[in-house]
Amino acid sequence: MGNSLTLALGFFSGGIWQIIGELSLFGVVILAILLLFSLVSWSIMFNKWRQFKRVDEQSILFLNSFRRSRKFSDAVAQANSLKLTPLSGIFNSGYNEIREIISSEAGKSESSSTVRALTDKEIEIVNLTLERASTEQVSILEKYVVFLATTANASPFLGLMGTVVGIMDAFWSIGSRGSASLAVVAPGIAEALLVTVVGLGAAIPAVIGFNWANNKLKHYNDSATNFSLEFLAKAKKELT
Repeated sequence: MGNSLTLALGFFSGGIWQIIGELSLFGVVILAILLLFSLVSWSIMFNKWRQFKRVDEQSILFLNSFRRSRKFSDAVAQANSLKLTPLSGIFNSGYNEIREIISSEAGKSESSSTVRALTDKEIEIVNLTLERASTEQVSILEKYVVFLATTANASPFLGLMGTVVGIMDAFWSIGSRGSASLAVVAPGIAEALLVTVVGLGAAIPAVIGFNWANNKLKHYNDSATNFSLEFLAKAKKELT
């Protein structure tokens, strides 16, 4: 236990910089790619955490406002002010589709068009519009999440590639110097282990972040579907 602690302290206190200073060109390239993947992944996770937090807040506000409204036009102002939640985008798409159907079929103003009932065919058109809007709104929230999956899948293999090259370098040193002493093989082995650690360090947080983001997106997809059904039920109640 004491030897392991001493080794760890030595590694982080200065040994790691010595290893980095002796990396081969290939090891430097792999290490730079892994660090870039890790930085971008952490940036995405942080931004998604902020975005999802605001989406949750606005979704609650808009849903409460929509349920309190007596008619669709009462929720328009709230939908326009809470644009981060996908529910407002779905509402605007459905509401605009209803207005377009009524105005094109009856040629009436908005104030008088709301008294005209929608046919079953028109309700189906509104339903299709809501489904399309739900897919589009959730797709906006999915932006950049796929990079987390890419980092989680690619980083271990990049680390493995660096490991193989480091071990090959160690064996090459043995062959060229004719010695298998620790001083000969240590640089190659150290490079292999360092790249492996960095690869896992990039992959593990990305896996966790991707699973978290994917779970949130499933929640938003379910919320969008439920809201579409709620919107359609209200449309049938008011306009049929």
